[in-house]
Amino acid sequence: MPTTIRSARTHDLSELVRLCVEHAAYERTAFDPAGKEEALHRMLFDPGARLVCLVAESDGVVVGYATYSVECSTWDADHYMHMDCLFLRPEVRNKGIGRQLMKTIAQEALAQGIVRMQWQTPSFNVDAVRFYDRLGPVKKEKFRMFLGEEETRTLAMS
Repeated sequence: MPTTIRSARTHDLSELVRLCVEHAAYERTAFDPAGKEEALHRMLFDPGARLVCLVAESDGVVVGYATYSVECSTWDADHYMHMDCLFLRPEVRNKGIGRQLMKTIAQEALAQGIVRMQWQTPSFNVDAVRFYDRLGPVKKEKFRMFLGEEETRTLAMS
């Protein structure tokens, strides 16, 4: 069955949130879907929105997604394309769809004059690491750190 890669549309948002739920479970992390459809609508479709979402659609069904945005690198003194998420439902993995999504993001980067891409994946996700390794990236060992709302407020008030 052929798969189409296209930009997300507003009517995709409920399925996108369901994919996010599945993605979070796959990455062994918590995800609260409450309010996410409305928040993603703003982040993707409001004027000046920086986040872009591609969906993979097979036989009229959204089976995966990738999101990305243009970010800045101080060390490179340049912009880069940051892929935040890429997730495919298990039944469509290993069919070249992930590569199609990555290729589409790379094409968009180059169309904008951006020559670097970055992304991350949990080290325990060996299938994703293997997939990304085949694309030829340079790996940089770093910790990704997060402050939640409470911790951010505490830091800001200290």
